[in-house]
Amino acid sequence: MQSDSEKLSSASATASDRAPIDEGDQGQSETIALPSHVAGSGTLDRLVETARDYARAAASENTLKAYAKDWAQFARWCRLRGTDPLPPSPELIGLYLADLAAGSGPSPALSVSTIDRRLSGLSWNYAQRGFTLDRKNRHIASVLAGIRRKHARPPVQKEAILAEDILAMLATLPYDLRGLRDRAILLLGYAGGLRRSEIVSLDVHKDDTPDSGGWIEIMDGKDGGGALLTLNAKTGWREVEVGRGSKDQTCPVHALTQWLHYAKIDFGPVFVGTSRDGKQALEARLNDKHVARLIKRCVLNAGIRSDLPEKDRLALFSGHSLRAGLASSAEVDERYVQKQLGHASAEMTRRYQRRRDRFRVNLTKAAGL
Repeated sequence: MQSDSEKLSSASATASDRAPIDEGDQGQSETIALPSHVAGSGTLDRLVETARDYARAAASENTLKAYAKDWAQFARWCRLRGTDPLPPSPELIGLYLADLAAGSGPSPALSVSTIDRRLSGLSWNYAQRGFTLDRKNRHIASVLAGIRRKHARPPVQKEAILAEDILAMLATLPYDLRGLRDRAILLLGYAGGLRRSEIVSLDVHKDDTPDSGGWIEIMDGKDGGGALLTLNAKTGWREVEVGRGSKDQTCPVHALTQWLHYAKIDFGPVFVGTSRDGKQALEARLNDKHVARLIKRCVLNAGIRSDLPEKDRLALFSGHSLRAGLASSAEVDERYVQKQLGHASAEMTRRYQRRRDRFRVNLTKAAGL
């Protein structure tokens, strides 16, 4: 008759044999394979590789990197304490979460949102190794609830870029090829309420490149037409309609067509790098960090929020400032803004609205008081 400790040791050994611990391993190669009783063949082997490709596509590259880092940090934490991360132990993970919230030694205490994301990373990693981590287990749920109650803070919101800010930022850009591109990025991102990853993932046509996150279609119409963006976004596929502006200088569709024309882009990524002299478009797709850097640079050059030190101004603005700007500036029914941003709820849209008449709908008076 085995003791509980012997059972645990046996389970750990079995788990280790089945999925050896590698801090950089994401577990997918071991998870997706031919069953042991099935004879291999060229066709089946190719299907295994195809299945692995689809599994990798289930999450973005950045998400997979974050999950791999989460597992490496947890595995190191376990090793330093003489324990094993496999099989999953709710008690051990509860202690790990408490340590993250309290901070130990040189490691600072983490925010509630970061701890929650770390837990999601562990859940994913355990699933890849054939285990299930029950987040509702009392050892995990009660510790996490206590962390939220004691340490939760309202989310830090980035400053919204409003219409007058965009105009000032556009005025700082040169009129070379690079300036045309950056002008199109700012106007399209603002009018479309796009995430920075959505901006740079656009292709000219559907299926131009394997890493495409959507494509564009320039359309004419009785109301002036515009650009229809089909996006494979964070929340799934959605269409974003970007209408033409009142004048060419501030029209996102005009800026987009000008960039594509002078950059001679008719296939592949819409937004690419330029040569050092800014006169020739290259083939490589821009990284989404370019959007954040562009916004911060233009904010400084345009003198926006010049009442603050430069460091504070840089911290206030990011890629999300474009989405918040559209939500705050568009004088239309809230449901249209919600659709444009791709939000599942009006409450999420309201988080992006930095300036709105909060009491325009007065339920107190409507209730007779």
